[in-house]
Amino acid sequence: MPRPSTPRLSPDLIRAAALRIIDAEGLAALSMRRLAEALGVRAASLYNHVRTKEALLDDVANAIVAGVEPPDPDTDDWRAAVLGWARSYRAALAAHPHIVPFLAGEPLEREASLRLADAVHGVLVGAGWPPRQATMIGAAVRYLVLGAALGSFAGGFVDDADVYAERFPNLGQAHRLRAHADEIDRDSFELALGALVDGLAARHPTRGA
Repeated sequence: MPRPSTPRLSPDLIRAAALRIIDAEGLAALSMRRLAEALGVRAASLYNHVRTKEALLDDVANAIVAGVEPPDPDTDDWRAAVLGWARSYRAALAAHPHIVPFLAGEPLEREASLRLADAVHGVLVGAGWPPRQATMIGAAVRYLVLGAALGSFAGGFVDDADVYAERFPNLGQAHRLRAHADEIDRDSFELALGALVDGLAARHPTRGA
């Protein structure tokens, strides 16, 4: 039989199938055997395209981070650049929360992460921040984004008022949080991000120059 003009497997196809499994069932559900079943092939066929499960996860993580919008290298507004980057970063991770624990231990050799870090660092240094402080700002924003993407704070409360009534009197309205989890989580992230950027602005090296 003639060979098909389009390969049955491709890096994009494998990566997309792996991400579907992670999104639907969690990070622990992904295995090469499970992925092969989803793709309708034998597990051995995957190893012609992916060396290991770890390499596959790196590829998936790299693709997710590549979707984060980097700051404009020509901007003269470092605050807007940090805000835009942080919001885009959170949105990219929030779309795939199950892989966030893997991303939290992210090695710097990933291409997309290096490109993003380079763009952010360049904008901050170009705005007058010393390189060491620019690095710390990048790290601080990343801590905030990862923490926000790991899970829902408001969604963790049960909607039964009796749970809090006697033992936790200061949480008398906590049963209302779950119904508004998305809004509360978003606004809480914005509160923390705004406070961080405002605090940094007050310490900017060129302030008052």
